[in-house]
Amino acid sequence: MHHDLAQRIEAGCAVVTPNRRLATHLKHEYDALQVQAGKRAWPTADILPFSAFVERAYSDALYSGHAAGLPLLLAPAQEQALWESIIRDSDAEGTLLAIPEAAALAREAWRLAHAWGLLPRLGKFSLNEDGKAFQLWARHYESITRRERHTDGARLADLVASLLATAEIRKPKLLIRYGFDRVMPQQAAFFKALAAAGCEVASAGPEPRGGDSRRVGCADSADEIRRAAIWARSRLEANGGARIGIVAPALVRQRKAIHRIFSAVMEPDYALPGSRHAAFPFNISLGEALTAFPLVSAAFLVLELAGREIDFERASRLIRSPFLAGAEAELARRAQLDAGLRKRAEPVITLDRLLALIAREEAGCPVLAQRLSALAKFRRARLFGGQPPSAWAKGIYDALAVIGFPGERGLDSVEYQTLGKWHELITDFAALDRVLPRAGYSDMLSRLRRMAVDTLFQPETPAVPIQILGELEATGMQFDHLWVMGLADESWPPGPRPNPFLPVELQRDAGLPQGSAAGSLELARRLTGEWLSCAGELVLSYPQHEDDRELEPSPLIVAVPEQELALPDYASYRDAVHRLRKLESGEDGKAPPLAAGAALGGGTAVIKNHAACPFRAFALHRLGAEGLEVPHAGLNALERGTLVHRVLAQVWAHFKTKSALDGTGEAELSTLLGRAAEEAIARIRRERPTVLSGRFADIEKRRLVRLARSWLELEKQRGGFTVLAVEDRRRLDIGGLSLNARLDRVDETDDGRRIVIDYKTGKASPGSMVGMRPDEPQLPLYLVSAEPDAAAVAFAQVRAGDMKFAGLARDADILPDVRTLPDGKLKLAEPSWGQQMEAWRAGLARIAAEFAAGEARVDPKRYPDTCRHCDVTPFCRIYERLENALEEDAE
Repeated sequence: MHHDLAQRIEAGCAVVTPNRRLATHLKHEYDALQVQAGKRAWPTADILPFSAFVERAYSDALYSGHAAGLPLLLAPAQEQALWESIIRDSDAEGTLLAIPEAAALAREAWRLAHAWGLLPRLGKFSLNEDGKAFQLWARHYESITRRERHTDGARLADLVASLLATAEIRKPKLLIRYGFDRVMPQQAAFFKALAAAGCEVASAGPEPRGGDSRRVGCADSADEIRRAAIWARSRLEANGGARIGIVAPALVRQRKAIHRIFSAVMEPDYALPGSRHAAFPFNISLGEALTAFPLVSAAFLVLELAGREIDFERASRLIRSPFLAGAEAELARRAQLDAGLRKRAEPVITLDRLLALIAREEAGCPVLAQRLSALAKFRRARLFGGQPPSAWAKGIYDALAVIGFPGERGLDSVEYQTLGKWHELITDFAALDRVLPRAGYSDMLSRLRRMAVDTLFQPETPAVPIQILGELEATGMQFDHLWVMGLADESWPPGPRPNPFLPVELQRDAGLPQGSAAGSLELARRLTGEWLSCAGELVLSYPQHEDDRELEPSPLIVAVPEQELALPDYASYRDAVHRLRKLESGEDGKAPPLAAGAALGGGTAVIKNHAACPFRAFALHRLGAEGLEVPHAGLNALERGTLVHRVLAQVWAHFKTKSALDGTGEAELSTLLGRAAEEAIARIRRERPTVLSGRFADIEKRRLVRLARSWLELEKQRGGFTVLAVEDRRRLDIGGLSLNARLDRVDETDDGRRIVIDYKTGKASPGSMVGMRPDEPQLPLYLVSAEPDAAAVAFAQVRAGDMKFAGLARDADILPDVRTLPDGKLKLAEPSWGQQMEAWRAGLARIAAEFAAGEARVDPKRYPDTCRHCDVTPFCRIYERLENALEEDAE
């Protein structure tokens, strides 16, 4: 800050700036000068952005003798609500898909029209349908606000300008408008009225600085951000008091990437679990939507759960949220509860249904259950019917208190500030009584969410040396070092963004900066010129590639010489760890052997999974790894197959022989199948009560009866047989393992030959049973371990339109459609039944012995098909391993 300006401020001069960022910047510079002068206390500098200066003058008038005649100022949320109401009640309502977005554009058009003095000229231009609609809405809006004695931010400067002559409004003797590269007509009229009221108005700005300027090409946007971060860190380390600026024209789109990369460069260990940093040395001027903060997101999840229904994935997030009562004490149990709920829940769930599911789970979470029960009672008592916004605001506070929001642990600084901002939002929502009538719960929640999305929030941090700004926010500021990124030919100057509700010709003639291509070009030239004169060191960078396109520097910066930029090599946390490494490379695919007599769950799936991939079997059956299920609507393939299994099990438990089936009449068979289907459906409804309700149960019953009848018709084509076992539990001993198994069915023909049968509702193939690593080893396993004298193993493919037996047999006449050996189509099968039996016995014993010995190598049978639906790929990191191997091969 120039000493002359500081002296004027000290003498009582007021300063107005075009934006809040510049006002804050000037205040910091003024305070720094006072500290350098040795002062310990001084009057606060009167430096405000233009909008705040106008609002202060309005407040003076509001608390003066003129208050009775003043209209009340609408808050931005109130303006938005009023515009939405007007558009919703208009003839255009039926043709608009997004009324809130249309209202936001109409508000912007209203603001631009007043800021640039467009309203008197609007009638001189032909209007399209959007322009005519806006004209009608604007008249209605003006009529309502006049009747209700309201005003808004767009008209406040005009209102205050008419009152400046009154003595009650504070006016400095000297007002300096600082950093205004362009004064809009409304602002010019205000400054003219201020001068007429006896206030001297002067202009000032930063003194131009000449320095080292260079243009730098970067590989892509990520490389550009990373190099800017390294450059900023190096300049900060060289001079801790340096003022460093980073300007990103695409800050809205790149904010997350910028924050992530700058954090990693400034504090390499920032992302480690438990790592906490008091403050980063940089500040990003653009805040995030309030809904992006976890605390506010949790509040909305509570309110959403208290409504009609919620996606289970969102309810899951709430269950595991730290912002509920008991979250710390029940942390692990709530994670277990969530895993259990996923097995029974529907994709969309209600609060009452969630409570019913929680009551059935073994993972005890009494605090959560009690709080959710209290929320359900509160919902029934307070969250129904239409209420004014202020009543809903009270209900929101009370509902969150019932659930124990914001939790039991202490909030950190960011969370505490976020909670304060959330309370401000609820207060603003309550103030909507002025413009909105009563509303229902869902409408209230939708509006509150939109308000939170529109609320950009940036937690306060200590003063930091590195400022990351949008292209307009650097106006009027000076830096020791400045980096401007994203200046490629496709993005700088940016394309025009005219408001669709104002005539494009009018916006172009008025010179709106973003109203036309010429306006955008003129603004970009002006900003580029300011950057070239506001820093001792200036770097203008551009990405050379984006996706598959090659980019060139913007024509506005080609005059700046392109030079190489030497940057230090800052190690990432990963690199720092690896530089200290003492690594021993080796393949470790061996786990400790399974202890003799150790309990082992999983049944025949142990053999199936080991044949598919030894590590999968080790992770699932010895380490207990388990993937989280994704709730699904209706029945999945496994549940449909289970229903068919249960129906056929009941049928053969009743008949026991083919002769009994043949002797059953049609009516009796229909009754039996219907009863079996009803019992199977009843069992699955006990596990998932909502899955087959009402007509869906009847539809599923008919499907099951139809499938079972078709299958029994196929069974009637066989010779005589007896069903010896149905759903028979057996203990299978093989290769040092003892496995629990359940045989779907064992038949015996009238001539004494036994058949092991397994039901399948999907495609079945005898080829899946053979080979060194069979895809479906359960039937051969039953054969060699439980029924060694059987003459056939077969899948019963119960599939609509494709009913058949698919299996292998010693004799061709034992079952229809089964294959006998040798079979040229089964390349991996042995040439005879006896040899196949020996191959199965030896191969399955080898697989079992490998598992018992601790064999756990990552060796998928058919990559990537074997891994596609595997739960433990994040555990074995198969994709990373193969990617690294490919990189090593390429080298």
